Amino acid sequence: MSRSRVPLLIGGTAAAGIGYYLYTAGGNTGVAQKQAEADAHKLSAKIKSELPGRGSEAQKDGEVLGKQAGAKFDNALNRTEAELARARAEAEAYAKDAKASTLKKIDEFDRKVETEASKAKSGVSSWFGGK
Repeated sequence: MSRSRVPLLIGGTAAAGIGYYLYTAGGNTGVAQKQAEADAHKLSAKIKSELPGRGSEAQKDGEVLGKQAGAKFDNALNRTEAELARARAEAEAYAKDAKASTLKKIDEFDRKVETEASKAKSGVSSWFGGK
């Protein structure tokens, strides 16, 4: 089940709005609240003057836009998750290849050391009468 992202978008917008008013008010919460109320009143008056009797239509348009934004957000999230999964798989493959290569080099080094050690041992043994 896919959950709707609309509450997340509304919450993010509300947090951004609160941050904007606090920033413009210099951190004073009382001034920020008065500015927000004044702006809300201006916006309400503007909407009422421009859209008489179209409240339900505007609400429907808002819902459609919200659904479209949610769908775009979900699409972007799915693409990002797919890219992360692909990158994780590539990183794991690279790590596996690097490990195999390292183990191969270690085995080659061990064989070389053992070969040289056996040569040195036979050389030292020949000094004392061994083969």
